Amino acid sequence: MSTEIKPELVEHPDDVALADQLKDGADRIVAELRKLIVGQGEVIDQILLTLFAGGNSIIVGVPGLAKTMLIHTVAQVLDLKFSRIQFTPDLMPSDIVGTDLVQEDPGTGERRMVFVPGPVFSNIVLADEINRTPPKTQSALLEAMQEHQVTVQGRTYTLEEPFHVFATQNPIEQEGTYPLPEAQLDRFMFNILIDHLPEEEELEVVKSTTAIQEPEFQHAVDGPTLIAYQRLVRKVPISDHVARYALTLVRQTRPKEPGAAEFITKSVSYGASVRAVQYLVLGGKARALMRGRYHVTIDDIKALAHPVLRHRILTNFYAESEGISTDDLVDRLLETVTPPASDL
Repeated sequence: MSTEIKPELVEHPDDVALADQLKDGADRIVAELRKLIVGQGEVIDQILLTLFAGGNSIIVGVPGLAKTMLIHTVAQVLDLKFSRIQFTPDLMPSDIVGTDLVQEDPGTGERRMVFVPGPVFSNIVLADEINRTPPKTQSALLEAMQEHQVTVQGRTYTLEEPFHVFATQNPIEQEGTYPLPEAQLDRFMFNILIDHLPEEEELEVVKSTTAIQEPEFQHAVDGPTLIAYQRLVRKVPISDHVARYALTLVRQTRPKEPGAAEFITKSVSYGASVRAVQYLVLGGKARALMRGRYHVTIDDIKALAHPVLRHRILTNFYAESEGISTDDLVDRLLETVTPPASDL
């Protein structure tokens, strides 16, 4: 553990102990996941950061890369309720949030409306191929993500904490899809890219999945502990120069920002919103604790720049015609944006 302990945590020794517990908990979660999941270390890291920061993330990858199995296994290891919603063109909002049904009381014979909760009433919800359903149905889930509650027939129902949504998208099959608008994509903390494994790891997957698999998971962290971790993350101090670096990085994605680089003004229609800064900072705090530190560094911000920014930068026709991706633009920003001098 780093000896650089900030005063905010020294004044609360219970928080220091909890910070140590968070790092140990993260390590135990990964160890349990390794009983079933091969490789994808960076993907797992970003999923855990999403959970510890209290966010929601979207996972982009072709079919067959174990996205569903990974999220389901995380829920098992955390002993949290899990539900998977397969998004289709005919899915209705009530299929997600639930609906009122008429039921008869066996004792009195009285008929009354009873709310039947939908699959969103879980701790971890997997929204599979979220771009395959119309915007009206997408928005039902996004409201739950934002407010942690749903409204049916004028009545509001609070979702149980912790509550997280992991949505998936297939990047190659676009026919019959309803792409999420930028304003809705902005609500996802990370855009997590999952790709094919290296050859030896893929061979290990083939051998393990064609044999009998009966892993027994130990519950590394439970729901109340995860909520305590999320509160702790927000207490982690961040120095002004690190926060300003995160802010500058985001502001430089905006083509109308004074001093914006030429490669941004030529390639970008709209840059990232203030949510990007918030998630860079929150993710940086969670990453610091997961690595045994009580403070956020410039490297924490840099490490999260791609998953935070890649879905928040809207490229223009020039970028598309030149084959310039948002990841390419983030790479150049990381090269050109100089961190401010330390305030220590």
